[in-house]
Amino acid sequence: MTNAGHARPMLDTCREVVTPEGVALRLPAAGPMPRALAWLVDFAIRLALVFAIGVVLGLMGRSGTGVYLIGLFVVFWCYPILFECLWDGRTPGKRLLRLQVIAGNGAPVGWLAAIARNLLRVVDMLPFGYTVGLLASFADPWGRRLGDMVAGTLVVHEVQDRDAPTLPAAEAFPAPVTLLPADQAALVAFAERAAHLTPARQVEIAELATPWLGLRGHAAVQRLFAIANGLLGR
Repeated sequence: MTNAGHARPMLDTCREVVTPEGVALRLPAAGPMPRALAWLVDFAIRLALVFAIGVVLGLMGRSGTGVYLIGLFVVFWCYPILFECLWDGRTPGKRLLRLQVIAGNGAPVGWLAAIARNLLRVVDMLPFGYTVGLLASFADPWGRRLGDMVAGTLVVHEVQDRDAPTLPAAEAFPAPVTLLPADQAALVAFAERAAHLTPARQVEIAELATPWLGLRGHAAVQRLFAIANGLLGR
């Protein structure tokens, strides 16, 4: 929450995208841990499928070898692509972990992007155990591996439906500086989430605005609540 002359520090891993209609979308990017758990679930499912296919085709003897190789290709390469494109960006593992693959602009993931991000797993897996992908996800602000960066995709947490948030009671107060639209959105989001934060965390976040707000501690928190109410016309 700054004016145009200051860099705005990242408060969370949400990526904000503004649609052509002017609607601001907050995309809560998923980190490496939930993504790894989702991958393990999908890997276990694929191993089970490969085992089942092997048992069935094993009864066919040598004639089933070619079909088995085709089955391996479908299970290990087509499985994630088909699920992501036909099941709203979710494989079974991602659905269990409440994750979703989307395009970087918030739109549903397309076939070309799904194919690209999954084929580039070959690079992300180097030299072993997804080392390259893990390092890339730690370096990227939104936890993307190389496949996501190239394909322009993002893995996000599913947004849960909940009641409209209410802002803390405070008399409306104008901002002492001109705030950019993104800063206004961040300020209102802080006020809406305040009830779920500890007082210490509220103060910690509010004091990021001290350079232009001129207040510290609980006074800064209350003043931001008042400015948020003013921005919403309350």
